[in-house]
Amino acid sequence: MIKDYFFLSFGNLRHRGLRSWLTVLGIFIGIAAVVSLISMGAGLKTAITGQFGALSVDRLTVQNKQASFGPPGSTVVEKLNKHDLDIIKNVNGVDIAVPRLIRVTEIEYNKISRFNYISDIPEDKESLDFVLSSLNLEIEKGRFLQVGDSEKVVLGNDFLETDNFEKKLEVGKTIKINGKDFEIVGFLKKSSSFEFNGVILVMSDDLKDTLNIVDEYDMIVLQVSDKDIIEEVASEIERKLRDDRNEKVGEESFSVETPLQALSTVNTILNIINLIVIGIAAISLFVGGVGIANTMYTSVIERTREIGVMKAIGARNSDVLSIFLIESGLLGLVGGIIGVLLGIGIGKIIEYIAINNLGTNLLKVVFPWYLIAGCLVFAFIVGVLSGFFPARQAGKINVVDALRYE
Repeated sequence: MIKDYFFLSFGNLRHRGLRSWLTVLGIFIGIAAVVSLISMGAGLKTAITGQFGALSVDRLTVQNKQASFGPPGSTVVEKLNKHDLDIIKNVNGVDIAVPRLIRVTEIEYNKISRFNYISDIPEDKESLDFVLSSLNLEIEKGRFLQVGDSEKVVLGNDFLETDNFEKKLEVGKTIKINGKDFEIVGFLKKSSSFEFNGVILVMSDDLKDTLNIVDEYDMIVLQVSDKDIIEEVASEIERKLRDDRNEKVGEESFSVETPLQALSTVNTILNIINLIVIGIAAISLFVGGVGIANTMYTSVIERTREIGVMKAIGARNSDVLSIFLIESGLLGLVGGIIGVLLGIGIGKIIEYIAINNLGTNLLKVVFPWYLIAGCLVFAFIVGVLSGFFPARQAGKINVVDALRYE
């Protein structure tokens, strides 16, 4: 019996052709938005989790807190300094602590000037090796900076292909940083982190001399002796720096962050984005549901005589109700199927564009089965609920009145 209901409902939808397609428009737009955006978010979340998984969980970062938006170090109220570095080094459990500088400055090549991020590399071998292992940096062309280098730079991979200077940058060429000449000794390999692809690396003393920096750092990266005590070490560093600066809890001018805390922050942001996407898609699904309800009400009016004939030959109210509910559910399901296919297509297109234009595999979409199944089930339920009241109205039609209807 149910099988017959489905065949009958499917035949009715085919007869209404264009109207059926227009009805499911709102449904498949909403489902496509959910599938494409959530799948991209899930892919990005997986990639970022993988990136954090590759990091050592025995390292943490102490940073200045920005007072407002601006380049690193430019809007900091109280900056980290050597006194803070000494406090951190004396905390039990800290094996090594390396200060870092990250600034924005003017660079010039081929008489064309641009502003760019620049970061320092430590002067001693132990700290240099620690930074390299932390950042997973590899060389594409030339060599990396070495202890004892002076007025040398390594450029991110983006500089190999950039046309911002109307002339190709190459190993051995000279660029100006804040008016001072530096020789290019190498280019980094393409990284999944955008900031590394566009960064300029110089030795710490060179950066301080060039930008006239005295006793201030933008961050301090450190390694603890045992990953199991990293939270305790972070808390102790926070307490000692807070006491030294006479700052209250929650009003610190610095932050201490572990890899797990950073991952938690990223996941929270991605979850909020997904909720926003679902909210926007819900509006489209609501509009689609209204469209289905309107179509089904119209269908009830148009088929009043047909319903009367069905009842006259023995169809019960529940039979008529089931047929109309299945019809509305199929409208929702068809919209869901089209939406899923469209969403997968959009996601793959964006992934292709990202890989070919950004040169990174970071944005890789994934389509978990529960997302696909959930969207299809939800679309069917939206259709059924939208058609419930029209279906109930159809089931209550009086046989005599229906047969007299023209």
